[in-house]
Amino acid sequence: MENFKSGFVTILGRTNVGKSTLLNSLIGEKIAIMANKPQTTRTQIKGILNRENSQIIFLDTPGIHKPKTKLSNIMIQTAFESAKDVDLILFIIDATSKEIGKGDSLILEKIKEAKKKTILVINKIDLVKKEELLKLIELYSKEYEFEAIVPISAINKEKIEELIEEIEKALDYGPKYYDDETYTDQTIRMITEETIREKALKLLDDEVPHGIYVEVEKLKKGKTMDNKPIFNIEATIFCQRESHKGIIIGKNGNKLKQIGTYAREDLEKMLGEKVNLRTWVKVRKDWQDEELIVKKFKIDN
Repeated sequence: MENFKSGFVTILGRTNVGKSTLLNSLIGEKIAIMANKPQTTRTQIKGILNRENSQIIFLDTPGIHKPKTKLSNIMIQTAFESAKDVDLILFIIDATSKEIGKGDSLILEKIKEAKKKTILVINKIDLVKKEELLKLIELYSKEYEFEAIVPISAINKEKIEELIEEIEKALDYGPKYYDDETYTDQTIRMITEETIREKALKLLDDEVPHGIYVEVEKLKKGKTMDNKPIFNIEATIFCQRESHKGIIIGKNGNKLKQIGTYAREDLEKMLGEKVNLRTWVKVRKDWQDEELIVKKFKIDN
């Protein structure tokens, strides 16, 4: 296609800098789960932005953090592997940073090794003064020759259009990889599991969320009594401790009902169909070190 640009763009950053919020703002659809807790994204999520003269395929990645389990190691491996075969990297940092910390230094090292075109995205500009922002821009400008430096607020969608334009500038002319209606490669099963986990992340105590893992055990499309389509879904929330199971279920099952209700409402909006969602909670102590489960979070190269 003449004058048509396309390419694969990976989003790299530390935990909790707003990568998933940015991805959702760029695509205009909710495909990455968002929660104000670190390590929300565990796998590589693909989002596709279709524009008149371009198609941009974004890869959200797990946040860079200090690994403690097999799962943590896989998450970090996934993030860095994604940088090898892409056309452009979006390196997202927090505008409230005063210096280049360990996590950001590590990401910068990997970017330098990859020698990839990179745009520096400074997120959360709504939280800092202009002088602080200028200092941060100067600090990072000395580290790498970025294609562009774009300060944004992902949550407020501020400067998102400007960022997209800079991405388009950095990409080469190329083909359309997906049709115009496609905006993610996530399956309904994956979206369901991640949506339930997002609601748990938001509603549960700090010590519980990152010890949970959601598995959809049944996903079947059927008909309601008045012959309308409905998704019948059964899912299990696995946790690491018996005490956590009680917290997830809550008094009289109220917390689990709340998680299920919020997840169902989101899924109905995303799928455009009615959803009948049933959830259970089971204890699975060492799931973060179980090879079969951890394999699910590896990327295919």
